[in-house]
Amino acid sequence: MFEKEQNIPVRELQKLIQGCLARDKACQRRIYDIYGPSMMSLCLRYSKNREEAEEVLQDGFLQMYKCISQFKNNGSFEGWLRKIMINCALQRFRGKIHRIVLIPLNDVQSFLTTPTDHMDRLSERELIRLIQSLPPIYRMVFNLYVFEGLKHREIASLLNITEGTSKSNLSDARSILKKQLTPDLKLAR
Repeated sequence: MFEKEQNIPVRELQKLIQGCLARDKACQRRIYDIYGPSMMSLCLRYSKNREEAEEVLQDGFLQMYKCISQFKNNGSFEGWLRKIMINCALQRFRGKIHRIVLIPLNDVQSFLTTPTDHMDRLSERELIRLIQSLPPIYRMVFNLYVFEGLKHREIASLLNITEGTSKSNLSDARSILKKQLTPDLKLAR
């Protein structure tokens, strides 16, 4: 059944979903107002810039309104919406895949090993900026692995790459982020 999320009473969320099923614009707007900020944050991580993130967000909400009848009240509505947003970001990425150039790195680090206290100094905006600076394939793999908790096998299937490529891209992304964090953290001290 429903669980309380985004500080919305369960009954209000149920009414909003029913309103969206009936194509009630006020209910659609309320859902957007409630979930828009957190979904925008997610879209920013998957996108190169704010404009692209806004397009993914728009596509995601349109897709959600179109398919809201498929939400079966199993699990959280927010989790279901996150999956839609991620799929929209991946669709946009797949549409651009022919334009992506992989950047080989000579000194690949296995993990991003920046101490946690330094990571705490980064704001969400700074972290998103760093992630957005990654080449698109690295950004996708990094987000799917780190934030969504997918396994390399699942990532490989979603992005039509091999597991080894997924692992390599994650390692490369971490290496790039580590290099970018080092100068940023020296400035923050």
